[in-house]
Amino acid sequence: MVFKRLLGSLGVGGPTVDTVLDPGAVRPGGGLSGQVHLKGGDADFDIEHISLELVARVEAEHEEGESEGVAVFERFIVGGGFRLAAGEVRSVPFSVTLPWETPITELYGQALGIVLGVRTELAVAGAKDKGDLDQLTVGPLPGQEAILEALGQLGFGFKSADLEYGHIRGTGQQLPFYQEIELTPAPQYAHQVNEIELTFLATPGGMEVILEADKRGGLFSEGHDTVTRFTVSHDGIEYQDWNALVDGWIRQLVEHRASYGSHSSHSHEGHYRHHGDHGHGDHHDGHRSGPGMGTVVAAGAAGLAVGVVGGMVAAEVVDEVGDFFEGDEEDEGDEEG
Repeated sequence: MVFKRLLGSLGVGGPTVDTVLDPGAVRPGGGLSGQVHLKGGDADFDIEHISLELVARVEAEHEEGESEGVAVFERFIVGGGFRLAAGEVRSVPFSVTLPWETPITELYGQALGIVLGVRTELAVAGAKDKGDLDQLTVGPLPGQEAILEALGQLGFGFKSADLEYGHIRGTGQQLPFYQEIELTPAPQYAHQVNEIELTFLATPGGMEVILEADKRGGLFSEGHDTVTRFTVSHDGIEYQDWNALVDGWIRQLVEHRASYGSHSSHSHEGHYRHHGDHGHGDHHDGHRSGPGMGTVVAAGAAGLAVGVVGGMVAAEVVDEVGDFFEGDEEDEGDEEG
């Protein structure tokens, strides 16, 4: 969906911009291509530059609770340095590379409730304005899909997904936020954990997989969170027994043993999670933002069950993403950190 509007700072008669992304989902670390279509206004204008910003709706935890805002996580200059004549129609093709940590927004073609966008900005004769906003659809890397597929086959179900502002300590995280995918436990683990939270941090060579379990309390003990971290390569995906590997990860997580790759598992409090400079340490009460915004679907018996119990459906996300981003532009600096 394309959100097209007149460049407000240039007033009536200014040029318009319409960015059209090539169809289909892209992948983290992959190419994003399309066309920026310009139409001249009532007079000639010097186009100093055309830039694309990747933006995301994120959640931030602070002392007062949680809030939502917009984070810009990449910016590209894709054109400029020319005069756009009055009434002239011009298209500027572009091809850029997404960050490896770009969140995934869909699985098996079904929306997960993550809102990403590509925002086009024109710098025209010293003035800048956000001219266009398009929804960005990102599918999983082969390794991410293999892990999620294995979790589905092991009996785990999709609960929700969100983007958390802040950094995970002890990792190579690059973006100002990270994605959490919340899963309901498989039946064999339901008596031990309330839910599993999964985060992927991909790099050109592989990715870190962070698993967190919200463990159930016993008769004489309180529930608590444990975290483990694993590293996998992008190579040899098709030769790995993912069901066995992932099941081993989960067993180590819930049993609080030493984690794969000589990394020790930790109690959650005071170790891994760090939600920005909000002055409250690493507090985490085991609850996130609630239901995601995907439609209620099933990905097939062999795959991860994708479904939610409430929230907005995918079509509503598409309709409202433009209004959300435009309404939060003034708060961008607070969310970027």
